[in-house]
Amino acid sequence: MANFLNRTKKVISMSNALIGGFRAAYKIGAFTEPPRDKLPKYIQTFCRKMANSFGVQVVQVEPVPQTHGLWVSNHVSWLDIPVVGSVAPVFFLSKAEIGEWFIFGRLAKAGGTLFIKRGSGDTGSVSDQISNFLRDGSSVVFFPEATTTDGKQIKKIYGKLLQPAIDTGLPICPVVVAYVDADGKLSDDAAYYGKRTMADSLKRVMDNGKITAYVLPLAPIFAGNKTQKELTTELQTAMEQGLAQLHQRVLKA
Repeated sequence: MANFLNRTKKVISMSNALIGGFRAAYKIGAFTEPPRDKLPKYIQTFCRKMANSFGVQVVQVEPVPQTHGLWVSNHVSWLDIPVVGSVAPVFFLSKAEIGEWFIFGRLAKAGGTLFIKRGSGDTGSVSDQISNFLRDGSSVVFFPEATTTDGKQIKKIYGKLLQPAIDTGLPICPVVVAYVDADGKLSDDAAYYGKRTMADSLKRVMDNGKITAYVLPLAPIFAGNKTQKELTTELQTAMEQGLAQLHQRVLKA
């Protein structure tokens, strides 16, 4: 019964956040032509409310710089989207078909989401779309591990989508995220990995209610004359060391 009431409260809170998102989008005319220069602060507010609706508190271990660039984050959960979106001035990548979804699709369009048109695994085409997006003044975030993890370590990073940093000269802006429970340990409830279904993951997060998402920004990485392979290796090392540092700072022994 307690879990049912807790979940009901969070569903109501999430619904209120969605309604607030629609109201804000209408207010600034985002459903007709998203004003990209104004959107980041609205996206951050919406993402913060969405995280809070699930009982997840977002904490910046150090202030996250609002830098224009290609942002990357480790990937632990679907929660990464509202968590990273609440602190960084970023737009998200999404499959084109999601833009047709009735509720989330409309909000995603209003939020300036870059809808990727994939074709036969054409990473080069996706990279070009991101480069053009960056040149137009919009920052983008993606998850270079290409899959979710248990949050304990950084998996192998795939660097093909780092090419836009080389093409545009803009910095790669890494952040690392750790989800911590009330006991000061990594929250297994927050992690979405293995054979867990989305429904199971939602229940775990809602029933926990005491998850803190710690975000640590890392030093920007500039492409310069580096190759894609060199950038990938540098980012791999930076994120591994950054996550270890974050765990050392926020987890209890």
